[in-house]
Amino acid sequence: MPLSRRSLAIWTVAAAGGALAVGWLRPGPHRQPLPGGSGLAPDAWLELRPDGTIILQVDKAELGQGVVTAWVTLVAEELDVPPARITPELAPIHPLFQDPVQMTGESTSIIKRWLPLRKTGATARALLIQAAADRWQADPAALATDGAGCVLDPASGARAAYRDLLGEAALLPVPKSVPLKARREFRYIGGFVPRPDVPAKITGAAAYGLDTRLPGLLTALVARPPRLRAGYRSFDASAALALPGVRAVVPIHSGIAVLADTFWQATRGVAALQVAWEDGPLAGLDGAVVRRRQAAALDAERGRRARGDGDVDAAEAAAARLLEAEYATPYLAHATMEPMNATVWFHDGRCDAWVPSQGPDLVRQVICDMSGLRRAQVDVRTPYAGGGFGRRACLDYVVEAVAIALKSSAPVMLAWTREDDMRHGLFRQATLHRVRAALDERGQPVSWRHRMALAGLIEQILPPALATIVPEWLPDPLVRGAAAGMVRLADRFIGPFQARMGSVDMPYALDNVAVEIVTVDPGVPVTIWRSVGSSYNAFVVESFADELAHAAGLDPATWRRERLAGKPRHLAVLERLLAESRWGEPPPGRYLGLAIHEAFGSVTGQVAEVSVDQRRIQVHRVTCVIDCGSVVNPDIVRQQMEGGILFGLTAVLHGELTLRDGAIVEGNFDSYRMLRLADSPTIDVHIMDSDAEPGGVGEPGTPPIAPAVANAVFVATGQRLRELPLRLAVL
Repeated sequence: MPLSRRSLAIWTVAAAGGALAVGWLRPGPHRQPLPGGSGLAPDAWLELRPDGTIILQVDKAELGQGVVTAWVTLVAEELDVPPARITPELAPIHPLFQDPVQMTGESTSIIKRWLPLRKTGATARALLIQAAADRWQADPAALATDGAGCVLDPASGARAAYRDLLGEAALLPVPKSVPLKARREFRYIGGFVPRPDVPAKITGAAAYGLDTRLPGLLTALVARPPRLRAGYRSFDASAALALPGVRAVVPIHSGIAVLADTFWQATRGVAALQVAWEDGPLAGLDGAVVRRRQAAALDAERGRRARGDGDVDAAEAAAARLLEAEYATPYLAHATMEPMNATVWFHDGRCDAWVPSQGPDLVRQVICDMSGLRRAQVDVRTPYAGGGFGRRACLDYVVEAVAIALKSSAPVMLAWTREDDMRHGLFRQATLHRVRAALDERGQPVSWRHRMALAGLIEQILPPALATIVPEWLPDPLVRGAAAGMVRLADRFIGPFQARMGSVDMPYALDNVAVEIVTVDPGVPVTIWRSVGSSYNAFVVESFADELAHAAGLDPATWRRERLAGKPRHLAVLERLLAESRWGEPPPGRYLGLAIHEAFGSVTGQVAEVSVDQRRIQVHRVTCVIDCGSVVNPDIVRQQMEGGILFGLTAVLHGELTLRDGAIVEGNFDSYRMLRLADSPTIDVHIMDSDAEPGGVGEPGTPPIAPAVANAVFVATGQRLRELPLRLAVL
């Protein structure tokens, strides 16, 4: 079965105690409003105040993906007010927002909130109409709202502003169900709504994590070992402590922290430290060694069966010939524009934290576990974040910040430098894939076998999720023991769950399909990366599909059309993509490559138009078609497709972290090159019309671009490039 981080967390709950555990683990009233409200609050998302202000809590992290705009649009539509009337706020932790944890990721924000937020707006509107009906002794079914914040009675001409009805509406029972608008009635959903966060971001008024300012705030930087996962033997802090502004030097598990009045003073303090570092467990480990271990494991191990249709062994034995290929992807950085940071302040028996994170309740749990405080004593605030891509779902930087702040009476901001982020973060794992197809006499495939070797992520994800979900009165040793047991169980029966994404749901119609996963963990710290397993599996599946098309002597679009007969969404995207890209009619000197991939509830197809000059690959145009179901804001869908394509192109053309003797070589954007404006292609995005439930858009734009470009390069050069980043042999 396909598994995601969210379904893994839910599976954890089920394993911990069965179906009844879900209700037991979440005992709080989900309709409980936030404290301090003074108006009408049908639930914790929304509050209408007597002064006319409408406050909307945005419970997902705003990472640039537009959730603030989406939340405003959904509620404004059903509340029947202009979106500009709504004031969004970044939400605190609340039981209503936890499902089962308050996490932002996997493009589920709209999927999970499409109905709840609309129901919130519709519920508030229903209460206001009922309050007006009671006041006027009218039938509520005969009343209407005017789209500007008033209830009106068409028969009598009576009119009342929402804010004048709040007192009466707040006393009414909250209805269990309310009607929602039909699609034909939408005024804002599906149209352009300006992003309310943009003006502050343009003027610099928006507060990101690194903008946190508190009286007496100290900045902490960490001196880190040259090699990954190494420690220190000894250190001399005397020279650092003698520098102006340096207040303290604190050893922690990952290095030596310097606390100073300013970032520059902390930087000088780190440079002045004298540290003797240990070699660490990864000394001698190179990227080539990792590749050899993966290859040896694929040679020796059968692997966990993630999909098994028909009889692949028999099909291969009877084949006219076999087509085999090996694909590889490297370690990658997340390269968020804002490096990791966290501000933590222990004072007066409590803790306040400002952390740009994708999981604020996970952050709170780390603070509780390390400090002994109760959840009610910890307040975590989530400012804007300069990119996430899965990196801010990790807790390593939070653990460091808490460890440092526990030894300081002043508030502490831990700031990672770009070099820290590149050389000591958590990376997208390196993967090795072997694919094989049995072909009949006509060159048509009768079987598909996909085997891959990579590291798992369960040990990183499951324990903090379990600790956050369970009641805090459970003893820590019991929780840790349960988590360790579940990790062993999951490792045994599931393995690297992320590797199933984009592989087990390979869409092409074949009777015999096998997907096997082999766990190879060399110890390099890895985590989720944008589009998760689809980021590498789409490259493998769509590149090999292209190989099969050419082996059959078919146009790649024709081959896909024949094999997608049972996939109407894929077929519709494919046909639209072929028309919009003028498939088969490239401009002179240009070559086209095609890929289509389903991920996070959306089907995305892309055609890359490339040229090749000597060994330089230039992507000139990308045509993208997406079926993401119902669309809240088409402009944001286009933005996310464009961003996902450019993010993916960096990995396609440049992205690679070099592991040498247990250390990452690259340290900043001079050596870890990002796609630049001069290299960015024209991107045409086309959105399929649909009234289906929404799918994701934040991540689905990234997976198809690598195979689309690789397939175009094959047409241009005859070279089948099976390793990222794409590198041509001398022509």
